[in-house]
Amino acid sequence: MWMKNTVGAFAILTALAACDNATSDQKNQTLVEATSATEQSETDRINAFFAQAIKERIALSPQFAHRLGDKSRQDEWDDRSEAATDANLALAKAHLATLETFDMRALSPERQLSYRLFKMLGERTVNRDKWRYHTYPANQMYGIHTGTATFLINVHRIGEVGDAEAYIKRLTGIKTVMDQAVTGLQTRAEKGIIAPKFVFPLVITAAENIISGAPFDDSETDSPLYADFKKKVGKLDVSDAEKEALITSAKEAMLASVKPGYDLLLAELKRQEGLATTDDGVWKLPDGEEFYQAQLKYHTTTNLTPEQIHQIGLDNVARIHGQMKGIMAQVGFEGSLPEFFDFTRTGDQFFFPNTEEGKADYLKLAETYIANVNKKAPEYFSLMPKAPLEVRAVEKFREKSAGKAFYQRPSLDGSRPGYFYANLRDMKIMPIYQLEALAIHEGVPGHHFQIALAQELEGVPLFQKVTGFTAFSEGWGLYTEELGKDMGFYKDPYSDFGRLAMELWRACRLVVDSGLHSKKWTREQAIDYLVENTPNPRGDSEAAIERYIVMPGQATAYLVGKLKIMELRGKAMEQLGDKFDWRGFHQTVLENGFVPLNILEENVDKWIASVKAQG
Repeated sequence: MWMKNTVGAFAILTALAACDNATSDQKNQTLVEATSATEQSETDRINAFFAQAIKERIALSPQFAHRLGDKSRQDEWDDRSEAATDANLALAKAHLATLETFDMRALSPERQLSYRLFKMLGERTVNRDKWRYHTYPANQMYGIHTGTATFLINVHRIGEVGDAEAYIKRLTGIKTVMDQAVTGLQTRAEKGIIAPKFVFPLVITAAENIISGAPFDDSETDSPLYADFKKKVGKLDVSDAEKEALITSAKEAMLASVKPGYDLLLAELKRQEGLATTDDGVWKLPDGEEFYQAQLKYHTTTNLTPEQIHQIGLDNVARIHGQMKGIMAQVGFEGSLPEFFDFTRTGDQFFFPNTEEGKADYLKLAETYIANVNKKAPEYFSLMPKAPLEVRAVEKFREKSAGKAFYQRPSLDGSRPGYFYANLRDMKIMPIYQLEALAIHEGVPGHHFQIALAQELEGVPLFQKVTGFTAFSEGWGLYTEELGKDMGFYKDPYSDFGRLAMELWRACRLVVDSGLHSKKWTREQAIDYLVENTPNPRGDSEAAIERYIVMPGQATAYLVGKLKIMELRGKAMEQLGDKFDWRGFHQTVLENGFVPLNILEENVDKWIASVKAQG
């Protein structure tokens, strides 16, 4: 602290000394130049610190590095031991301490924002350590059981022999990964933290799928990892003998490490299944009420209470139901809203057939919607990502446990595109009328514009490009669904109904998430609420509630974030009138990467003021 203040004071004193024999104008100019030089010096120093800090963070996660395109440690897995978790916490504390040595007032406006974000992210890491064990590291949405395989399949590319050898070394390390995972599960169980009973059959099946097929059994079908490795190695420009040697080594690693590792994990999962209960909300966990409030704050970046979250949900469910009745009148449907819901969830015209051809048609239509939005986007966006976007079906081995749709970010180096994944295991839960809004949310101008663009921003510290705030990221995705209507899409009334259905789904999330985790609703109560208040089929509702149970608070961030962005856009439109510019507003929202909602509001307020000042 002393050093930074001394440097700043010395610079100003030097400037004052230079003013003794100067004119008034010269004195003022000298002061401005000295202050600017101090600002530049402090900004340069903190830029170097941010670069070093993210480098140190990446050093603790070779998988994170690989996702960013850094292959230097592509033969390693992340360390998930207790010691590694302690090291991450210590690093966050050390970075916060170093941050305090900088004079925020001497930074450029852009780096002042970076300072605040870095501090907030570090404090979030430190504060969340209190809840280190309040997670279910193997659940039907994500976890070590499927994450290990999907990482190898989707991230670990093989373009040369060295990549294949690194892949094999990672296969060899899977037993250690599973050992650490089992230790983590056992530690949680000792503290009374075990996933609800419904989770275990889903997780166990998904884990068994990884080690089903050759070389793990006599099946004629290759297991997911074996098929992936053989496919990738088959494309190498090397001799058949070299390919065969690599495949043999991979097979040996699978039998020596992957199989025993998964066997250990499965044994622990089956043991805990016998201990699990049907109490689903986190109110059952140690200090569960406090934990849920912390989860809401973390994901929404607000101080909204569970009761407030619940009421916002109820209010918006009522609003959207009213808008849906307008769609009913538009299409000439005679009957009640529940009857209309039943019509849209059962009518054959609303679904592609549950065949390979039907699934291909779904993906093709998604690509068409994305192409249409891309053509229109320049009218609404001055910033657009360079990274391409691909539409993919979720791999079959994780169809049952994966979410309905999601986005995977591209690599920083451009070697891997962004992916919009659609889960096509059952076409009856993927209605055609929702696809346009879904493609906008997960693709363009939703998460792809937001996440890929953040990675491509120039002059922004790397940590701002790769971090995330749920309310901002998912709020943006939901906001763009409605933006699509402003852009002239959803010309089919049923497609517009699909947009409303997806927003209704997010509003209901606030009701059921707070119901489950604060009001002690049962899983069945929550499922019934979704069935009664949305057009989604019961199976879809069951999967959704199961997601909210294992990811408390996360689902509330979508609507909270969207409402804030809409509020800020409304304020800008009202105050700027004819001066309001879509491109300027969206640039303001996206140009700093991921930010919490309070900082987003500050940024928009500054933009409004700057536009006003231009006359």
